[in-house]
Amino acid sequence: MLRGFTLLTRAPCLPETDWGPDARVARAFPLVGAFVGLCGAVVFAAASALGIPALPAATLAVAATVLVSGALHEDGLADCADGFGGGGDRQQKLAIMRDSRIGTYGVLALVLSVTLRIGLLAAFPDPLAAAAALIGAHSLARGGLPAAMFALPPARSDGLGHAAGTPTSTDVLTAIGIGALVCLLLVGPLTAIALLFAALATTYGAMVVARRQIGGYTGDVLGLIEQLLEIVLLLGALILL
Repeated sequence: MLRGFTLLTRAPCLPETDWGPDARVARAFPLVGAFVGLCGAVVFAAASALGIPALPAATLAVAATVLVSGALHEDGLADCADGFGGGGDRQQKLAIMRDSRIGTYGVLALVLSVTLRIGLLAAFPDPLAAAAALIGAHSLARGGLPAAMFALPPARSDGLGHAAGTPTSTDVLTAIGIGALVCLLLVGPLTAIALLFAALATTYGAMVVARRQIGGYTGDVLGLIEQLLEIVLLLGALILL
């Protein structure tokens, strides 16, 4: 549990020397996501209670989630956009993804992701429904990551993705189940079921792209998947709630 927070947030729960491969950490991903979403939801609810309009309130909420997570997933999204968009072969794509500099594809991906998440959150007519959807989206988005770690081979022999280890099918089902349960409690059974299927379809599509592009997954690919899932799940919740 603590290692999950260490991997996916800025919380200094464990020193890096204790990061040895332990795939069981994947089970904690949706709980970490629920915590990150809760931080954003509290900010959004507080801003709304103070009379702040929906758009700036949503901006503050998304900023809070980025701050808590250390922009880990946003960084992965940008790296994947640059690598997949600008690289020629597999090795070149991986080299670009490891480069700390950001390119045009990465900037555009970040702008679109942040804009969409802020816009979707601000579009909810009820602040409480928006807060619930935000927590559920963050939880289920991270609950889908172990599936990619299980189904795809690591594209590198080092890095954050490889360090997390390979989860078992039990780990995958547990993570998905926890994320789905969080959604069930927050948005109701019918919406939760629809969001679960949307999450599975989105994860599968992203895995197909990652396999074709670089032959597997990296930590950056997990960030890409998480960002896509956040957007899809917020959109689905907005439509269904």
